[in-house]
Amino acid sequence: MQDSQVINLQQITKSYDMGGVEQVNALRGVSVGISKNEYVAIMGPSGSGKSTLMNIIGCLDTPTSGLYEFNGINVSEMNDNELAKVRNKEIGFVFQTFNLLARSDALHNVELPLIYAGVHSTERKRLAMEALEHVGLGDRVHHKPNELSGGQRQRVAVARALVNKPSILLADEPTGNLDSKTGDEIMVLFGDLHKLGNTIILVTHEEYIAEHAHRIIRVRDGEVASDEAVTKRPALA
Repeated sequence: MQDSQVINLQQITKSYDMGGVEQVNALRGVSVGISKNEYVAIMGPSGSGKSTLMNIIGCLDTPTSGLYEFNGINVSEMNDNELAKVRNKEIGFVFQTFNLLARSDALHNVELPLIYAGVHSTERKRLAMEALEHVGLGDRVHHKPNELSGGQRQRVAVARALVNKPSILLADEPTGNLDSKTGDEIMVLFGDLHKLGNTIILVTHEEYIAEHAHRIIRVRDGEVASDEAVTKRPALA
């Protein structure tokens, strides 16, 4: 269903004990809902809480208090093993640093989530090939990361994130290590993936990157400062 909610955060707080009586309140009562097939950017300066919010959305961390429902399931009180299962099955991660295995070719890098999921080798290779073709790298499957450009490496990372057909694609500064032209190409790819029905959550501090999304959530001092639709579309070739 188009408007079915994938992410439901209600009054999420996150505090870190820095030793002694000092405590850092990274999130202060954040409430956010994200529906299926939305394309959302989370923005904020360093120290705003956006990375903490991303870690909670990505089930890499748990909130101190509040409710987090992912596809209708309460994940806010799950243990590490339960969170790992949700991450592996439901969330595709794309990082600024690509996080590829240097000694493995593109095909094997994309296969990794399927290995963890216990998928048979023949099916793994088929799905990994399909994902690489999906991002325009069908002719680079046996190239290792050092034989690929930065943009191609990020496409491998996107293929790896998509191979499990996750509920959301969570991208953390996906163009941060790319030149502007290559970064634009990756953002066009995200736009294409969204048109195909993928739910995309983009974390960035760059305004022009965030404007590729259809909605921008701005975080400041651990709170949602604004949550607005993007009215202006960037013009990319």
